[in-house]
Amino acid sequence: MASPKKLKILFVTSEVVPFVKTGGLADVSSALPQKLQELGHEVRIVLPKYGAVDERRFKIHEVVRLKDLTTTIGKKEVTFSLRSSFLVGSKARVQIYFLDNHEYFGSRHSLYSDQQTGKEFKDNDERFILLSKSVFELVKKLGWVPDIIHCNDWQTGLIPIYKKVLYDDDELLKNVKTLLTIHNINIQGVFPKTSFQKTGLPEEFNNDKELLLNGKLNMLHAGLKYADAISTVSETYAKELCKIPEASAGLRDDLCKRKKDFFGIVNGIDPLVWNPEKDKKIHKKFTVKNLEKKFVNKEFIEEKFGFDYDENIPLIGMISRLDDNKGFDLLKKAFKELMQLDLRLVILGTGDKKYQKFFEDAAMKYSDKFACYIGFDDDIAHQIEAGADMFLMPSKYEPCGLNQMYSLVYGTIPIVRETGGLADTVENYNPSTKKGNGIVFKKYDEKELIKTIKKALALYKDKKAWERLMKTGMKSNFTWLKSAKNYVNVYKKILS
Repeated sequence: MASPKKLKILFVTSEVVPFVKTGGLADVSSALPQKLQELGHEVRIVLPKYGAVDERRFKIHEVVRLKDLTTTIGKKEVTFSLRSSFLVGSKARVQIYFLDNHEYFGSRHSLYSDQQTGKEFKDNDERFILLSKSVFELVKKLGWVPDIIHCNDWQTGLIPIYKKVLYDDDELLKNVKTLLTIHNINIQGVFPKTSFQKTGLPEEFNNDKELLLNGKLNMLHAGLKYADAISTVSETYAKELCKIPEASAGLRDDLCKRKKDFFGIVNGIDPLVWNPEKDKKIHKKFTVKNLEKKFVNKEFIEEKFGFDYDENIPLIGMISRLDDNKGFDLLKKAFKELMQLDLRLVILGTGDKKYQKFFEDAAMKYSDKFACYIGFDDDIAHQIEAGADMFLMPSKYEPCGLNQMYSLVYGTIPIVRETGGLADTVENYNPSTKKGNGIVFKKYDEKELIKTIKKALALYKDKKAWERLMKTGMKSNFTWLKSAKNYVNVYKKILS
């Protein structure tokens, strides 16, 4: 029997843990390539070398063949190098190439916007045109030809059209296929029409039938149109993007036209980082066999947030960006009534100023029931997951969501709205069949949210049922292995 074909995958992304991170893309861009390599495929990553990347710590070195390469952006000649290091994982050593150009990347510590003003860099179009073009120079200079270029979000959106328009007749590159994964559809890389001239693409693409959308260059739109296939981070979210105009942020037509080539694959979580048995960031490690130690974590986090510990009052945790899509408009409307219930609530996060102010004021008013930490602290995040009884995610949209998965493996019961990845990972508990692993509501409405939380509080009083629910969650398997195998199946579909 022939052994399964080992694939060569070039993974192109704008952020990777531990080098740089602004969101979940960085975690995926680290975990997925490692797992693919562990499955026996050959994976290499391309990432910009921002000023924040510590080259001594990560042993980044020159590659003679990849030094002082040139390309054009509009009429401007740009020199860049691709330097090399390794992403060191559990069993995999994935080679990573850093796109090195001082003007566009090295001179800036932040990734997409000015830390002082909060405004996006004016030359983001040129910066990520360079990232897209550098990929083809890398392949040609190395002679290492991938089967698949796996692109991620708008920053890599021009790679599929460059491949189809500029390299389809190239002997070396003609058989290469592209997959574009959408992690955040709301940020699309939209630039003025004049930015089209910088791409170096033929003028016939400079219109709304081709690359432009509403008269502007939209890099995500370009990627969705020209990639050989598209994926996003859960099956339900993929369906929602085609069905719900608001969810797809103006790109529904692009996605509906590509339905046959559009796949949803839920992200995994890293069991080396999120595992109550081994987590060094929590006060007391615990397993499904010694759940009493979870309550030691509850006492610790309650004291940290200024509460007097009471094991009979359920503690609800939230760790989130504070914005409407995460359901904070519902929470704000329901808040007064929730504060009449026998519960405690802690929130860790940052986001819209209106919510930051609301929760800071609420923490003063309801100090015996509510506390918040405006900002982000990874240690506190782990401690909330370990110590809370319940975890609330009332999201309007949630492409994948990771916290509901972290919660389940820490025996913290998720209360979620049925959307996107939440619908794919949390099943509503049914008291008569004893099936399910969390508490789910459908309608996006504050009354529904209050009703669902009351249901959770009632269930919490049934210690036997609650413990069964905790143990069900802790036996969940959300490792990257299953997700990586699903990606391999998609790669093979594209190649066949």
